[in-house]
Amino acid sequence: MSGCAGDRSPSAARMPSSPPAPSVTEGAPLREPAQMVSHNGVLRVELVVARRKVDVGGRRLWALTYNGHYMPPTLRIRPGDKLDLSMKNTLNEFTNLHVHGLHVSPSGNSDNIFLHIHPGQTFHYAYRFPKNLSPGTYWYHSHAHTMSAPQVAGGMSGVLIVDGLRQYLPAGLRHITERVIALKDFQADGDAVRTKGLHIGKPTHRTVNGQLNPAIRIRPGETQLWRLANISANIYYNLRLKGQRFHVIAHDANPVDRIWTADSLLLAAGARFDVLVQGGPTGRTQLQTLAYDTGPAGNKFPQATLATLVSKGPSAHPAPLPASPFAPTDDLSHAAIAARRTLVFSENKAGTKFFINGKQFDPNRVDVRTRLNTVEEWTVRNDSNEEHSFHVHVDDFQLMSINGRPHHGHGLQDTASVPPKGKLVLRISFTTYTGKTVLHCHILNHEDEGMMAVLEIVK
Repeated sequence: MSGCAGDRSPSAARMPSSPPAPSVTEGAPLREPAQMVSHNGVLRVELVVARRKVDVGGRRLWALTYNGHYMPPTLRIRPGDKLDLSMKNTLNEFTNLHVHGLHVSPSGNSDNIFLHIHPGQTFHYAYRFPKNLSPGTYWYHSHAHTMSAPQVAGGMSGVLIVDGLRQYLPAGLRHITERVIALKDFQADGDAVRTKGLHIGKPTHRTVNGQLNPAIRIRPGETQLWRLANISANIYYNLRLKGQRFHVIAHDANPVDRIWTADSLLLAAGARFDVLVQGGPTGRTQLQTLAYDTGPAGNKFPQATLATLVSKGPSAHPAPLPASPFAPTDDLSHAAIAARRTLVFSENKAGTKFFINGKQFDPNRVDVRTRLNTVEEWTVRNDSNEEHSFHVHVDDFQLMSINGRPHHGHGLQDTASVPPKGKLVLRISFTTYTGKTVLHCHILNHEDEGMMAVLEIVK
């Protein structure tokens, strides 16, 4: 079990910091989630939302599930595909579905987060994805306002993959082993996953694909593609693979213009990285989340072991990594700017109410109206003493600067962490789709308590 403390979350006073929890014994081999794959340009899916007693981190616990699993199926599509998805709600509360990060219509029965699927109802979603949809790792989850945090924390999140990333790899790397590394945490409440009275700062169990410290197999010298996805409700992950480096090929499902390497990767709430990992000498290496502090009014996440990389078997000759440039990317640094806006994230002193530009979320009010086929520059300012995870639907953005320092992210993204008392400057291009959608903090406790705004894209 790992712990995280220091939260000022709704209905709770700030809690004292807790010491790092002991490491978890190495578990069973990593299990890949079941896959549902499109055929002939169509993926048909039935998702049943139910509260069931299932395996969660090696325990039998009541959880909120998709198709009876805490780690639900990975949905796998290609650019230009159609996704026909029927969702049946057997809970005693409403829900809905958001396909996080995807460039798709926000209207009608597509990625419409204003919908309510009430208890006992079945709703049919129909998504039509563009042929230029960016390949990489996305995810799907509940976006039921005021209940998104408890529903996602209860288990309602899964991975969605858009194929096509391998086309940018050299021939020798196009058939490498692929791993889904889905990061989900849960707090136990007796024989159930906690969904009520969630406190980000309470001790939590961090899982990979629903497992505690699974063993990930690799051969010495072998190169693997890992899809790192933070599909938790609230917490951050600061990933490190001891003694090795991550070679980033995509960020938030946007292939990079050139591969960059890092000793550690910060995954704010909602973020993803696709990375290449190469096996070291025979032995064991820990995949850890390092200690991370989101600010004086935020959370102190202690270090914890997430998985164990086991290097064994016949050695492979280490493949050369792709050379630069890697993939074509959109560069908005010289784009004509149609409008400049400032979005201010703030909260009350108790840390129980959250605001964007001094207002709490109202689905009937349009807060930002933009025009299709234009580029805007937004300054996202954080007036609070804790980090917030900024996320916008439908269109990705280019992060230009952090606290006034130029930032070169090597591509677009859909999520970015705003430092305490700091600011981001980003540029966003509105293409293809019109309609109402949202921008918000992806720390879902904060979103549920008001830190979300309506964005309308018009012709």
